[in-house]
Amino acid sequence: MKLSEIKRLLDREAARRDRAGELSYERPDPLLVASRYRDERIALICALFGYGSAAQIVRFLDRLDFALLEASEERIRRETVGLKYRFQSSEDIAALLIALRRAGQERSLESIVREAYGRSGSIRDGLWALISALRSLYPYESRGYDFLLGRVPDHPDRCGPFKRYMMYFRWMVRRDALDLGLWSGIDPADLIIPLDTHTHRVGLRLGLLARKSYDMRAALELTTTLRRFDPADPVRYDFALYRIGQEGIA
Repeated sequence: MKLSEIKRLLDREAARRDRAGELSYERPDPLLVASRYRDERIALICALFGYGSAAQIVRFLDRLDFALLEASEERIRRETVGLKYRFQSSEDIAALLIALRRAGQERSLESIVREAYGRSGSIRDGLWALISALRSLYPYESRGYDFLLGRVPDHPDRCGPFKRYMMYFRWMVRRDALDLGLWSGIDPADLIIPLDTHTHRVGLRLGLLARKSYDMRAALELTTTLRRFDPADPVRYDFALYRIGQEGIA
């Protein structure tokens, strides 16, 4: 397909998906739960647990008591006993809730990201600041927690795509029928595509990127191509690409 034809396909799919009905228990997505609360900390929880089957993710998120973000740390630990999700133990889940509880008492996640982003214009700097802040608020380590929260990479150009965080930023920054648009001061043009296996496979198939490795460089390459279609908002095609791959449209 020519790039002009691909753009028409993506424009059509993006417009078709931009509706509240695209999120439902029949078509599950962690954004379904995040949309119910419209809270930056709850949305981050939904994004970070956004791996595995979409139905499994939503079932787990529906079991979480987000009111624990305002509870004592003792109660958080007590009420998460026995709660697990794939690689995460109850201790890992409690650690995330405690870190976000402490964050809520000090400053917003938005301010952490926006301050670092504002200095450089790079959303990746905002991401590194967010990860660093959460880790410093509640120093805790385990294999499951490291997978959930991530670490600031030694080589930012040679790392994974940080898909779940990039998805979170999409939710927080963009404003449409799907995304929450809770944050201000971050230009949607600076967002990076949340690269998952669906978008990577579809991007390769459509010729939107050439890099076969599933990593940050591939995410940046795909984002650069999508900026040719919409320089002001390249990530608006993310959900369309995801659904195209999920539904086998291309």
